[in-house]
Amino acid sequence: MKTKIYIDGQAGTTGLQIYDRIGQREDLELLRIDEDKRHDIEERKKFLNAADIVFLCLPDAGAIEAVSLIENPEVRVIDASTAHRTAEGWTYGFPELSREQREAIRNSRRVANPGCHATGFIAATAPLVSMGILPKDYPLTCYSLTGYSGGGKNMIAEYEDENRAEALGSPALYGLTLKHKHIPEMQKITGLACPPVFMPVVDDYYKGMAGTIMLHNRLLAGKPTAEQVCEKLQEYYKDEHFVSVLPFGTNESRIYANTLAGTNRLKLIVCGNEEQTSVTALFDNLGKGASGAAVQNMNIMLGLDEGCGLE
Repeated sequence: MKTKIYIDGQAGTTGLQIYDRIGQREDLELLRIDEDKRHDIEERKKFLNAADIVFLCLPDAGAIEAVSLIENPEVRVIDASTAHRTAEGWTYGFPELSREQREAIRNSRRVANPGCHATGFIAATAPLVSMGILPKDYPLTCYSLTGYSGGGKNMIAEYEDENRAEALGSPALYGLTLKHKHIPEMQKITGLACPPVFMPVVDDYYKGMAGTIMLHNRLLAGKPTAEQVCEKLQEYYKDEHFVSVLPFGTNESRIYANTLAGTNRLKLIVCGNEEQTSVTALFDNLGKGASGAAVQNMNIMLGLDEGCGLE
């Protein structure tokens, strides 16, 4: 019997990307609501309760509403919105955090898919905190460069308009209040005592992300060199399929944010010297940063190979 899948918010960027990754799979049955009934609560409720797994690709308020409509206790949910990433009763959907995290996802009925910027930050930071290298009270800073697809349909239309403003051809800093919506999960999942100072940047390319943390080695436990930090991260992720760490010194003189566009892979690149270290997470904001991660979590929840439909 095929697993029944419903995507609530199937017309959005993430919903379409999930459909692209699973639409041709023979082990799944996709339940498709009529286009003119996508906003009909009773019709949505019917589909939400008929599925084995529901993907929520909605604004936060819509995701909260969708969960309230689910009465069937057997329905499992993967929420791609921000609504439940720090909520009690929800499992954070980043399996590479630990063996225990992967097992929690496997057994969970409510999984919150990570935010794109948060994915890179957590991949670089959480292991260093867990291993005791990065103190929990470290005053951490981070910047994250993303393609414009991360802004959804409106931003995509803005950047692809043939009469667009000339300024869109250059990088744009945003989240200038330093209260970006991904910060709560960035702090909670890494275990930091205080939120990082985080600055996102959007640029004139479609997809791909490079998120970077910067460290003073003298403030780290044991005062490791950048190469030693790299070795520690390599050891942490050595058994992972989708997350890897490049050998120290093998990276080129430049890091291009769209290098892993179209994949579900995330690569950490450690640069620096004896005194300072940078760790950059390179991945696709629509892949490992959104829909690819959601499909990976679904595969785990179904007991399948994590890479099914993602290679």
